Amino acid sequence: MNWTQVEGRWEQLKADVKTEWGRLTDDDLAYVHGQRDKLVGKLQERYGFIRENAQKDVDKWFERLAARIDRIGQSPRS
Repeated sequence: MNWTQVEGRWEQLKADVKTEWGRLTDDDLAYVHGQRDKLVGKLQERYGFIRENAQKDVDKWFERLAARIDRIGQSPRS
């Protein structure tokens, strides 16, 4: 999974983002529209994170998301 896929699936992922960062509003999520830099900026704004920490949080979330999607996409072993 790459970030372009997050952008393409943003409508399906918004609930997951909101679970992860509950201070983000529906308007924030509409503004972000799956763009990593905008998500980082909104985390800075809502949580007072420095940019580096916001980027790390987004990267960790993305890694967990990608791992979940990869597991779902794998066929069961016989």
